Amino acid sequence: MKNRAAIESIDRFLRLDEVLQTTGLSRNTVYRRMREGTFPKQIKIGPNSAAWRQSAISKWMLDPIPSSASCRPNTIHLSQ
Repeated sequence: MKNRAAIESIDRFLRLDEVLQTTGLSRNTVYRRMREGTFPKQIKIGPNSAAWRQSAISKWMLDPIPSSASCRPNTIHLSQ
């Protein structure tokens, strides 16, 4: 049973489709937020592939950093 707990605690790599589905963000938003520094960066997992650590995405989802685009003075928020 000890090995099973260790295996379940191993971090996974998430490809873009999984990140989009998990976060509900669009592809453009993910890459814009990465440029702004408000979303976890990808890591290279091969010569032509990159992914995100599941732990980094989970941590971001617990306390998402607002995008600078959402703080623009001319933005109208329709929360009422």
